[in-house]
Amino acid sequence: MATITFEVTGKFDEQRDCSALLYAPLAGSATFLQARIYRFDYDGDREQLRAFVYRTLVDHHAHEFNDAGDPAITGHDFFLEIGMKPGVLDNEKEAVLEFYRSQVEPGFDLVNLQIFRRYYIFGSIEVEIFVRDMCNPAVHSWQAG
Repeated sequence: MATITFEVTGKFDEQRDCSALLYAPLAGSATFLQARIYRFDYDGDREQLRAFVYRTLVDHHAHEFNDAGDPAITGHDFFLEIGMKPGVLDNEKEAVLEFYRSQVEPGFDLVNLQIFRRYYIFGSIEVEIFVRDMCNPAVHSWQAG
């Protein structure tokens, strides 16, 4: 079994005020950009999986697609990845899995899929503020980088 991570970012996205993510406005100034992270555990042909992801999860006109392993966006102070805990209903994940199951011969076996939203934060703000306001400990898992 192998693991690969794909990151999808918006070609035309602009940094936005971090206060939009929080319950109360920040005292300081900070902005963010958002990306989608798809982490696949799989067996089989890596290029077939890559083609599947590119074909089904990327809008060729509006998105950038990164599978290099390093964060696609640079210059940030930190990033926060937020995803659903295992066993919690995740409609996007279920839709991707259902589409995968509909493929006659995809060329790979999908063992597990994790989906995260990655928020790139630009500014000297404590990560705990974002975790407190954006993560529900009952349903979300998170990690900072």
